[in-house]
Formats: sequence, C-alpha cells, structure tokens
Amino acid sequence: MRALQWDGIDKLSVNTVPDPRLINSQDAIVRVRRTTTCGSDLHLLGGYIPFMRAGDVLGHEFLGEVVEVGSDVRLHAVGDRVVVSSFIACGRCWFCRQELYSSCDNGNTNPALTETMWGAAPGGCFGYSHALGGNAGSHAEYIRVPFADVGAFRVPDGVSDERALFASDAAPTGWMGADLGGVRPGDVVAVWGAGGVGQMAARASMLLGAERVIVIDRFADRLQATARHVGCETLDYSATSVSAELEEATAGRGVDVAIEAVGMEAHGRGISGAYDQVKHQLRLQTDRPTALREAIYNTRKGGTVFVLGVFALAVNKFPLGAVVNKGLTVRGAQMHGQRYIPMLLERMERGELVTEHLATHVMPLEEGPRGYAMFKEKQDGCLRAVFTP
Repeated sequence: MRALQWDGIDKLSVNTVPDPRLINSQDAIVRVRRTTTCGSDLHLLGGYIPFMRAGDVLGHEFLGEVVEVGSDVRLHAVGDRVVVSSFIACGRCWFCRQELYSSCDNGNTNPALTETMWGAAPGGCFGYSHALGGNAGSHAEYIRVPFADVGAFRVPDGVSDERALFASDAAPTGWMGADLGGVRPGDVVAVWGAGGVGQMAARASMLLGAERVIVIDRFADRLQATARHVGCETLDYSATSVSAELEEATAGRGVDVAIEAVGMEAHGRGISGAYDQVKHQLRLQTDRPTALREAIYNTRKGGTVFVLGVFALAVNKFPLGAVVNKGLTVRGAQMHGQRYIPMLLERMERGELVTEHLATHVMPLEEGPRGYAMFKEKQDGCLRAVFTP
C-alpha cells in the first residue's frame, strides 16, 4: 500500500509499505477514506518530539471503512463506515473505567520512554512517535485499529465524510477543553489559537452556555473562518493588547476559563517571544509556553486554565506564582476521544457542530508532502490539508 512517511526533520515522502495485518483478535483493518493533518503533527515534522524513526507513517485523525475484523470484534462488521479515536484505549483498565481513555494502561505498547520522562505512560496514539507506541499512522491506504470495539465508532448515514472526519480528534479535543475546563452558562471564555482544535473548543464553549467566547490568533484567514463558522468573537493579538481587550471584556476581572490550543511552538512578540524562540532552538527548553503564560495572566482569580496544546517536557519561566496566588486550577490532558465521539456524532447529525470548513485543502495522498508544506507555512489559507488515499 502507499503511505506518507517521515524521513527526517522536515522531510516527508510517499512510498510503498507493507499492508497492515490483524495482530490481535480485537483488531480491525480499516481502509482510510479521509485523513487530515493536525497541528501536533508539525512538532513531529520539525523534530521537536525526539522519538521518531525514519520510515514512520504519520497521521492520527481519520475516517474509513472496515475491511477485516478480528475474531473478538463484536460491534463492527466489514463495510461499516467508522471514525476512529486518535488515542488507543483498551476500555477495561482502571483509567478507561474512569473515562480517562488517553491514560489507558494498555494502549501504549512501548511505555518505558514516557514512564522515564513523565513518571507514567499515557495511552497509545496512531502515528505519533515511538514514545506513544510506535503505531503506524493514518496517512496510508489501510490502517490497523487495535481495540476496535472501543476506539472505532460507526458514522450515522446523515453525516458526511468531511464532517465526521474531525470527530476523530479535533472536535473531541476541543470539547474536552471546554468540558474539563469547567465552562458553565454565563462564563467568559478565551481560547488561544484559531486552528481546528481552537475553533472546536470555542464552539463547545458556546454549546455549553458560555456568554462570551473570544478566540485569539494572528492569522486573518483563521480569525475570519472562526467568526464565520463558529460565530464567536475574535482577537488579533498582533494588532492589539490581549490583556487590555480581555480586561475590557470582563470589567477588569479576567476570563473565567482560558483554553490554550497552541502548544509547544507558540509564537510570541517582543523580548519574551525572542527569549522563548532562542532557548527552544538551542534546545535549552523543549517547549515555548508563550500562549500558556498569557492565558495564566489573563484568567480571573479562582478561574481555570486548560492546556490542550501538545507539550513535550519542560518550559522556562512558568508563572507558578500567578497560579498559586490567584488560586487558579490548571488542567491538561491528551484527548479522551472515546468519552466524547458518540455525542459529537449526534450533534453533527443535528447540525449543531459543523466541521467541514476545516478541510480547506483536499488532495490525494500522493500530494502529502505538498499538503504538509502548505499546512506548516499556512499558505493559501490552509487550515487543514486532508488526504484521500
């Protein structure tokens, strides 16, 4: 089969690789119909996640058709159209029973690396380095799905491929930020990042009853798409003071919930931005926390900051004093997709959650390297590149 492989830092190619096969009785083989780039993939592309090997197949957000099932698969049959959670979970361990699916004890078959770095291993993820299991990714014609009865979900007939695709990762990640961030009716919510996940976090906040939702970014096309398709307020941080605008919006109090949807390669301005960039490039810190710092400073006393962006290890000048003295709750998680995907598919079917606008550039898998270049450089208003194997 054909697949998009990581060949080294900023190097991708499409090649012929072995077809996947059933390994365990709970596996399914899925023919990929749609698979999309994600901002977190850019951390892999740029070499900021140091556990990639040449030849690894990328991709973790996808939709497809079941073509083969293991003997213990009960909920799926050949021909089913399914969307698959990007994180792999067994559904039976203690963490899965608490609906903390991305913390599954059995989804990551290579836990030693992350146990050393973080003290415990998260679950496995498709196409996201050997630290998260070394699983082949979805930028391919076919993919093996472990624990298929737990992680794959049948797509309602009334939901298009283009809409359902983003129920794999972007929509549940965004919803998790609003849900676990504790968004309540009447809240003022600020979201840093107008990419796919940021937009979904904003829409989730609105559906959970927030009175005002403000999305912060610097790219005009992304802010325009957010205003048009999500329907919330937007703020261009390159043209104004974020702190001043949020103080005005909250009568000086600060936002109730801040959602950081940028991650380890956040862009910054001024001295602090230059500081983060230099330290990151010299590998004196592994992550740039520019947006996270701003979120902490602009959250009201007693408020909540939820970290959706991917961070690898350590940051400098983390404002712990602000967290403690303002009485903030800071939470973060990888995406508990199995917890949210069924509900999101229902909302998609009812038209409450629209996602197809995120697929700004749809192209054959063979054009994967070009799609990633457009996505990384944000060329031609590329919000997401979607590949059709």
